Amino acid sequence: MLAYYAVVTVHVIVCFILVLVVLLQSGKGADLAGAFGGGGSQTAFGSRGPASFLSKVTTGAAIVFMITSIALSGLPRGSTSKSVMENTKGAAAPAAPAPASKSQGKVPTPDEIQRRVQEAEAQQKQSPAKAPEQPAAPPGKQAPAPEKKIPAGKSPAW
Repeated sequence: MLAYYAVVTVHVIVCFILVLVVLLQSGKGADLAGAFGGGGSQTAFGSRGPASFLSKVTTGAAIVFMITSIALSGLPRGSTSKSVMENTKGAAAPAAPAPASKSQGKVPTPDEIQRRVQEAEAQQKQSPAKAPEQPAAPPGKQAPAPEKKIPAGKSPAW
């Protein structure tokens, strides 16, 4: 467990160093000639001089960052518990019973479901739903005319 926290600490410090070193470096072609395409030589990536101190630190920090990342993926975490429930105290509450249906807890069979659907359809046919009524007009005013629906694909004749 101590190894895990040591690697995490090194990893965080290397992250900060890596960010700072990368931000301190100047990019290639940072001068005015680089803005207009002047490279100074005919090589593919520009002239290459000796590596500066910042580029060496960047390379070293990147290597340490990769090593600590791989180490963190293989080391066990600080917690050894397998389940959240192991740490709870007291007995678990029993599950609430499911609400009873009309058939006293029995699951309806497909035949019963079909019969109930047919009964509901028969009740709807016996008492058809009324069409929505137009709103009543206030006293002294005429009721608004019902809106006409325009079939799809037809344009209104205005």
